[in-house]
Amino acid sequence: MRFASGDLSILSIDRNSKLPLYHQLYEILRDRIASGAWQPGEMIPPESELVKQYRVSRTTVRQVLDLLVKEGLIFRQRGRGSFVTFPTVEQGLTRIISFTEDMRRRGLRPGTRVLSAEIVPAPPDVASHLQISPGEELALLRRLRLADDEPMSIEESHLVHRYCPGVLRYDYASQPLRETLERDYGIRLVRARQTIRAIAAPRNIAQLLGVPVRAPLLYIERVSYSQGDVPVEYLRYYHRGDRYVLHAELQG
Repeated sequence: MRFASGDLSILSIDRNSKLPLYHQLYEILRDRIASGAWQPGEMIPPESELVKQYRVSRTTVRQVLDLLVKEGLIFRQRGRGSFVTFPTVEQGLTRIISFTEDMRRRGLRPGTRVLSAEIVPAPPDVASHLQISPGEELALLRRLRLADDEPMSIEESHLVHRYCPGVLRYDYASQPLRETLERDYGIRLVRARQTIRAIAAPRNIAQLLGVPVRAPLLYIERVSYSQGDVPVEYLRYYHRGDRYVLHAELQG
């Protein structure tokens, strides 16, 4: 098994310090990640090695690892170990967040209506994005996203079905898809790449969004990756151009 590189002895526990052992160990391991000594996707040393290297209890090591998991710096895989996460998905310099969280931050009440949920064969273009064979089963979930009961966006999520069999049996009008993937399938979306462009609303999309045909839309295509850098979701967003604004805070 390949562990993350980096000499663990570069930083050590100071037994005379007033700082608790767990806090010192947390700072050491966090520095390993922040400095790039431990790269995204690499397995960090197992608990037994950390216990031996730093002469602390297994309870202390687990407490520190729990903190790193909560901060999103590492993730665990049952039976394998702990791994450094990939960088947080960002949009410009702003983290990409779920539609629900985005609307709440804007002071709006989010809502969802499921338009369709079905198993479909992967078209060649989607298969290429997901690095699978054309025709492989996809779970396709189409949802109308609302803000204060007004149509805001249409979201089309294509999931590789073999990674999450039976995923469409849930009610995604009230249950977050991302939460289901993590809780029931152990799939956590750790990074994504996306393209954004302006398009004119086709008739079927315009009717659902309540805008004129050929009204301006913000169109986003996104491929999301799970642990191990595996593409699991291809997403299409159609945002109303008159209501939806992407924003980022830039520093000079």
